[in-house]
Amino acid sequence: MEQKKKKKRFSMPDAFIIIFGIIVLSAIATYLVPSGSFERKEIDGRQVVIDGTYAPTEANPASVLDIFVAIHRGMVDSADLIFMVLIVGGVVAIFEHTGAINTGINAMIQKANGRKYPLIITFIVLFACMDMAGLSGNAVIAFIPIGIILAKALKLDPIVGVAMIYLGQYVGVATGTFDPVITGLAQKIAELPLFSGASLRFAAFVSLLIVTIIYICLYVKKISKDPAKSLMGITPFADDLDEKAEDYGPFTGRHKLVLLTFAVFIGIFLYGVFNFEWGIGELSAIFLMMGIVAAFIGKINANDFIQVFIKGAQGIVYGALVIGLARAAIILLENGNILDTIVSSAFAPLSNLPTIVGAQAIFFFNLFFNLLVTSGTGQAAIVMPFIVPLVDMLDITRQTGVLAFKLGDGITNMITPTSGVLMAVLAVGKIPYLKWVKFIFPLVVLWTIVAVILITIAVLIDYGPF
Repeated sequence: MEQKKKKKRFSMPDAFIIIFGIIVLSAIATYLVPSGSFERKEIDGRQVVIDGTYAPTEANPASVLDIFVAIHRGMVDSADLIFMVLIVGGVVAIFEHTGAINTGINAMIQKANGRKYPLIITFIVLFACMDMAGLSGNAVIAFIPIGIILAKALKLDPIVGVAMIYLGQYVGVATGTFDPVITGLAQKIAELPLFSGASLRFAAFVSLLIVTIIYICLYVKKISKDPAKSLMGITPFADDLDEKAEDYGPFTGRHKLVLLTFAVFIGIFLYGVFNFEWGIGELSAIFLMMGIVAAFIGKINANDFIQVFIKGAQGIVYGALVIGLARAAIILLENGNILDTIVSSAFAPLSNLPTIVGAQAIFFFNLFFNLLVTSGTGQAAIVMPFIVPLVDMLDITRQTGVLAFKLGDGITNMITPTSGVLMAVLAVGKIPYLKWVKFIFPLVVLWTIVAVILITIAVLIDYGPF
């Protein structure tokens, strides 16, 4: 009894409480940080800061009412992502109900003779390569259920299922070797040729990929030896404790058709991303259509479809609402006109630093600023106009500035609670945010060390062009 009371007394706060604390701190910051803004110009449809135009503006501190209005506004602003997550949850439940995913993954495991490490490494490398070219983006959320079910079949835990998909993707995001969106925008602002300097970014990609594979495999080894060491506890998949691989049944032609439906619709979406600039709305629509087709192939009648869909969506409501709550903190900072002040104040002292120290300072600024602005294009539009003249003054190549920005932008997205995509991924995977932090924090440190080494190399070799 005493032990139970002790555990209760020292239990960690819920993710909602932590994010609400961040919201309150954001509101307090509007009283402490002077308000100001830069003039902006449009580049490729995005508003980009004009260096040297910072000017104080009238203060707009947040009231108590503003805090709670921001929460509502955050839900509204994030509605597309929130409802996409709910739709993904419902449609995935339809696919699971057909038995196609479970039987398919079980067949794949049997073909691999139960060798879990080759399967896990294959998934990590696949998604890393996809996002090396900026391919998957928010669509990564759609693949999380596949990772979860594979981890379940391998008798691992949901953290492994999410890690091999999401972290694989973020190896590509953090380095952006051939990413036409974020890397492309940063290089355009820096007046560099598109995809120039790809060799060192590819070296960063390979370095982070190796570190990530080793880190995930070590965790897999630990929980394989002793399932009690899983951060999710001894029963990580408590919703289906008695299900065994042999209960999935044979992998039939109908199951193959259902999985083919998934592949075809995701292929259509990715084609639309590159050719028609499709986004979250189209992804939601694609999922709804594929769910209906899968239900038809799997012989699920209309009433059962609705019941299964609603049950699947209900399972991730908690995580979906966290996405909107996280957005509220950014709304308060934006409405308080203090984001530009933070940028202006941070960059002013950097111009007097030694070359290598200055390059590292740019990286660390982006690393921490990304906790506030998690959008890669949004961050590029705000900070790259400052990085360009700063690296010129420090006698650092602009390519090094782009690398420092890109690594800083990517790394903290794996851990920040203000990232809508991360919260969506954890919602689909049903992983509590604090358990994810405990898992991911050592990897964030390792990635940061690798980034510091790479930026030092970039300075020493005069990484170019320019």
